[in-house]
Amino acid sequence: MAEQDIPEEYLDGYARILAAASSTGRRLTREELDSRRALGERAADAGHGLRSLVGAHLAATRAHWPASRTVSADSVLAAAEQAVDAFAEGYERAQRLAVRQEEAVRREFIDDLLYGRSDLGLLAERAERFGLRLSYEHAVAVAEGPSGYEEGHPVPREVERALIGRFGDRSILLTTKDGRLVCVAPGDQDEVLTFFAKQAYAATDGGRVAIGRPQPGPGGVVQSYEEALNALDLAARLEIDEPVLRAADLLVYPVLTRDRQAMADLVVNTLGPLCEARGGAQPLIDTLAAYFDSGCVATEAARRLALSVRALTYRLARIHRLTGANPTDPVHRYTLQTAVIGARLLDWPAKPF
Repeated sequence: MAEQDIPEEYLDGYARILAAASSTGRRLTREELDSRRALGERAADAGHGLRSLVGAHLAATRAHWPASRTVSADSVLAAAEQAVDAFAEGYERAQRLAVRQEEAVRREFIDDLLYGRSDLGLLAERAERFGLRLSYEHAVAVAEGPSGYEEGHPVPREVERALIGRFGDRSILLTTKDGRLVCVAPGDQDEVLTFFAKQAYAATDGGRVAIGRPQPGPGGVVQSYEEALNALDLAARLEIDEPVLRAADLLVYPVLTRDRQAMADLVVNTLGPLCEARGGAQPLIDTLAAYFDSGCVATEAARRLALSVRALTYRLARIHRLTGANPTDPVHRYTLQTAVIGARLLDWPAKPF
């Protein structure tokens, strides 16, 4: 905006203050400074640019330069500097307040969006302000690292810059929640979440990312977000070391634990006898987990456990004797593997039933 487009109201009293202060060389009074700050706040609220406002003050200074030869240029410039500085202070104060208010509105919206605590119709209306159309499908990716991240942290800023640089404005919402990075994207733009996962993995120094399934409607974001969180929890419990997890690939695990009592019975009846072993059940459960995770290849399982193949074979035989189920027998293998998964999901035997 050009200087001549700045309304005169934002220069109200400036010529009088300039003349009064420069004629004696005094500093501006508190009331005069406060009046400049107030005008600066009003100008910021009205959306005028600070550059144009300063330009308007400089033009007014030239227009109202005292004609008296007894007034020095230094006193005029000093008075103008104080007035413009106070005006800019008020302007910046109003901008900071506006930013804080906008951040509060955005944070409230994000909390309601991810927890589904607001009326869905009203939530959909609010979402348009942030570039989301909740009538469409959306998917959510969640990234966690070794430490927590909040708004303004270098890590989310780095990821956001990469996303904007790659995709521009594509109705993408990037935020933080409970120390994690959260990315919401249209459900038909999987490439956005895949790129987010790659960038978040690098920015968090090897963190883990989970991607929920696309879900429709205003409540779909909540569902996809919860799926991503559950995938992260499953990965921690099952010690899955994949850097990127997709909830669609882990659907079998919620099914296994849907009937918790039935799973607990399977774990206790199948693996309970391992508690009689020296050192308890946990080392033998870890042996079974490594054996199954390695595709039942004894040499690979032994390497993962830092054991000799002979020691691993002894443990498998010990498990067979205690439980009656042979880990190397395909008939028994499924029952044992399901029981091991159940034990890890239910944190048994650390938390007895």
